[in-house]
Amino acid sequence: MSHMDLMAGPPPTHLPEDPAAAELAEGHAPAAVVRRHPASPIAWAAMAALAAEEGADEVTTYAYARVGYHRSLDLLRRNGWKGHGPVPWSHEPNRGFLRCLALLALTAQAIGELDEADRCATFLADSSPEAAAELLPA
Repeated sequence: MSHMDLMAGPPPTHLPEDPAAAELAEGHAPAAVVRRHPASPIAWAAMAALAAEEGADEVTTYAYARVGYHRSLDLLRRNGWKGHGPVPWSHEPNRGFLRCLALLALTAQAIGELDEADRCATFLADSSPEAAAELLPA
């Protein structure tokens, strides 16, 4: 008789390849990629990052990150995620979600939404300690 490990957490979630990632890597503008792939977390993460780099208002950057975060949640759920569990940074297609979550934490902090910033930083660390170490300041 086999025994189920009742203390084991959910298995890692591995999102499918995102065609937007290749377009961004080829140098396509994030806005053009979002228009072609509006459900792509990595495209929205690129929009948020570009807005921040260009000095856009923090609310604009926050809005892009939030759209990407919600698109990510939809994608995660469609791929078996149950609301918690590992989403490994080492799996490249997961990086759009993880980048959106980090950008949401950072921009929430910037606009004074401190509870949300803390929740997002904790969610990121719980999902992928590697991503939190890579994307959030120490």
